[in-house]
Amino acid sequence: MYTDAVVIAGIVTVLLMVGFFVGVGVFVLKDSKHQLGDHGRHSEKSAREGRKS
Repeated sequence: MYTDAVVIAGIVTVLLMVGFFVGVGVFVLKDSKHQLGDHGRHSEKSAREGRKS
């Protein structure tokens, strides 16, 4: 099978797009679990401020 630069560039482009979307999917899953766990990055800070008042 003869592969020229255009075919290789197309395969690389598809692999990069798949990798990008897998990365976005992993980020979304991790972020959704994080949001469910403690309701945001600053939950301890807001909880401490809530106890003071």
